Amino acid sequence: MTTLDLHIPREASSLRQQVTDRLREAILYGDFEPGEKLVERELCDRLGISRTLLREALQHLQAEGLIVTVPHKGPSVARITEAEAREIYQVRGALEALAAEGFARHAPDALVRRLRLHLNYLHTPDAAANILAAKNGFYDILLEGCGNRVVGKMLTQLNNRITLLRRYSLSHPGRLPDTLKELAEIVAAIEARDPDEAGHLCARHVARAAEVVARSFASQPQTNPE
Repeated sequence: MTTLDLHIPREASSLRQQVTDRLREAILYGDFEPGEKLVERELCDRLGISRTLLREALQHLQAEGLIVTVPHKGPSVARITEAEAREIYQVRGALEALAAEGFARHAPDALVRRLRLHLNYLHTPDAAANILAAKNGFYDILLEGCGNRVVGKMLTQLNNRITLLRRYSLSHPGRLPDTLKELAEIVAAIEARDPDEAGHLCARHVARAAEVVARSFASQPQTNPE
């Protein structure tokens, strides 16, 4: 009887993860636009890696829904359709409302203070320079203290698609100040330990973001909003 070698070369595994993470970040934060063709030779040159390693990373990102591969055309960045966006926001609204309710009920005071501090950070120039990552940090804290691992897992699985849509909503003129005001209302309800109000405000915040993205689709019906 032979023994299967389950040893994973540490350096190779780390490099694969680094490549996957870097490409994911480039897609989520706008280095590559929806529908853009990904040319393997160019990516290999930019990343300084082999084509085999690149293809492994692309397969992983395809499983995450960030890349699509068309036969005889190769990989390209996935688009989110208007119908998909609407469905994502419906699910996101329900899940984030549950997260806010749970956080208001269960989060220790120290974590509530961290949420307030992160909200304050969102108003700084440093956060504004990378608002998507900064806002993701706010939700990381919310999920950490919501007391519901299933909600956290489901939102984590949706996070890539949510981040893509968040790019569209936050780029809309006037949306960022409204977003910060809405988050402040959510944090105030959490600090008051009012789970019903926190959940309601979180659902309303997501619904307003959905309205902004819907208007973007309406103005460009054949493409993703930019």
